[in-house]
Amino acid sequence: MTGLWNDFNDAQSNTNLIPKGTLAKVRLTIRPGGFDDPSQGWTGGYATRGSTGAVYLNGEFTVLEGPYARRKIFTLIGLHSPKGPDWANMGRSLVRGMLNSARGISDKDTSPEAQAARRINGFADLDGLEFVARIDIGSDAMGEDKNEIRAAVTPDHRDYAQVMGTAGHGYQPPSQPAPQPAAASQPTAPAAPGRPAWAQ
Repeated sequence: MTGLWNDFNDAQSNTNLIPKGTLAKVRLTIRPGGFDDPSQGWTGGYATRGSTGAVYLNGEFTVLEGPYARRKIFTLIGLHSPKGPDWANMGRSLVRGMLNSARGISDKDTSPEAQAARRINGFADLDGLEFVARIDIGSDAMGEDKNEIRAAVTPDHRDYAQVMGTAGHGYQPPSQPAPQPAAASQPTAPAAPGRPAWAQ
């Protein structure tokens, strides 16, 4: 022990912020708010409706690896604001980046496979998503500094593969597992018509 228990001037400050611009692999957990609007595709109780009428996903991002492993960062992902479209557009942009990062898709890729990788069946597909985040610093309701996540890092970034821990494997949707080789005693079924390109 270095300090005295009656003089705390030499104790460490409790700022404890992850430096702005740090890249880290994180896992998103959505803290359910119980608000649904099926007309918007908001189902499953994931969305939260605030007192101002704003609707958002209450995101808890856990750092998975590196010097800040197990640290949690709390960020709201905007879905709707009564003040206008900006907050929802920022939320959509963040989710697009998260999907690109998690599924190894370049942001510039407009192929059918990339477009399929940027679609979700619902917010449940985002819950548990692992991707590379760029950590930022914002302010909480009291004006104090806090870490936030405003952007995801895609395979276009030179450090993506190192932080993600992969050289960028192709996206394989969980609902369409890779086909298994047919047993010798079973005839091979013909491919289903209209099968998406990433499943072939």
